[in-house]
Amino acid sequence: MQHFAAGVVLAAVAGELLPAITKGHQPLGVVIGFTIGVLTMLGVKQLAGHLESRAERQAEATQGGNTSLLAVVGIDVLIDGLLIGVGFAAGERVGLLLVIALTLELLFLGISVAASLGNAQTPRRQTILSIVGLSLLVVLGALIGGTLLSGLSGMALEIVLSFGAAALMYLVVEELLTEAHEVRETPLTTGAFFAGFVALYLLELMS
Repeated sequence: MQHFAAGVVLAAVAGELLPAITKGHQPLGVVIGFTIGVLTMLGVKQLAGHLESRAERQAEATQGGNTSLLAVVGIDVLIDGLLIGVGFAAGERVGLLLVIALTLELLFLGISVAASLGNAQTPRRQTILSIVGLSLLVVLGALIGGTLLSGLSGMALEIVLSFGAAALMYLVVEELLTEAHEVRETPLTTGAFFAGFVALYLLELMS
């Protein structure tokens, strides 16, 4: 599932965001946007690592561990929502394709969080409320991104699109595929990456 989601996200970047960036012909905007995107994602990774270490130290205190876990995931899904907003800033079609691409990643993330909370013997009601709250963060991020970025053009739009492309590529390379490679590779899992890429690309061609 992680391989498939990675292929879908990469197809959205290659098929929609990068052509839109190329069309803008703003090299400086590309450099600025990619730099901000990479630095932002590295900063988020450092923060997430700190929160995860805190969760491990508080492993005996279940609630504290759960709070740190939810904080890490909350940051992740909020950024995903912002990226969806970035997509809609580039156009409705780009936004919709990013929704499709990131929905798979978020589905996997939600399942992982629910499983972790279940292993920590968190009450079912609290688990459900936590997943609902995380889902609302995606919506909030998309609304914030779409509202703040609507109407952008020229250099500003180029920076935003480049930021989104860099963040999404980071998501594929440093998160989805890195986590997927923690288990033994098989031809099926490798093929899932290309299946995801082709599936979204065909959707783009038919739309």
